[in-house]
Amino acid sequence: MAERIIMLIRGFLSFVNHKGILFVGNGVKIKGKKLIHFGRGISVDDSCYIDAVSTEGIRFGDGVSMGKRTVIECSGSLKFLGKGIKVGNNVGLGRDCFYGCAGGIQIGSDTIIGNYVSIHSENHNAGDTTVPIRLQGVNHKGIVIGNDCWIGAKVTILDGANIGDGCIIAAGSVVTAGNYESLGIYGGIPAKLLKRRGV
Repeated sequence: MAERIIMLIRGFLSFVNHKGILFVGNGVKIKGKKLIHFGRGISVDDSCYIDAVSTEGIRFGDGVSMGKRTVIECSGSLKFLGKGIKVGNNVGLGRDCFYGCAGGIQIGSDTIIGNYVSIHSENHNAGDTTVPIRLQGVNHKGIVIGNDCWIGAKVTILDGANIGDGCIIAAGSVVTAGNYESLGIYGGIPAKLLKRRGV
């Protein structure tokens, strides 16, 4: 109880724009506070890193929780101002996760993200074999995760993935660019349809 009160005080002192109660853990670092818009009942656990500097910033609905040591980076480099991230209501973002939001990430309501998940809405250009990859720049398609999804532990989601409502992504899977139909259970490297929910 005392720990939650301290987190509540940190939330008040964080000067982050929010509509209601905000809990902030120990060692949390936040950049671009004016670009953050939190709903009610947000919880950011210990040692999270949030960099909201981007064109659209960070927008959380109500009842969103971020697990310990989670990182949100909205811009991939100083040369390119990223898009940002939008999260619906009642979403659980697991611990030790990474969200690279340069190309934009959308996560629907009632979705749960497991621990050690990494989401990358940016991809390196590599078509020119005469130029080092690091000098070829990047491209962005964005990532969409629907409502009521379950993203298992240690999943990697790459730029251009569009995951429909009600999907389950099995632990350890790699989700590449493409459309993943609603109510599908996907798994593997790369992730493929294993079965459909309710069938």
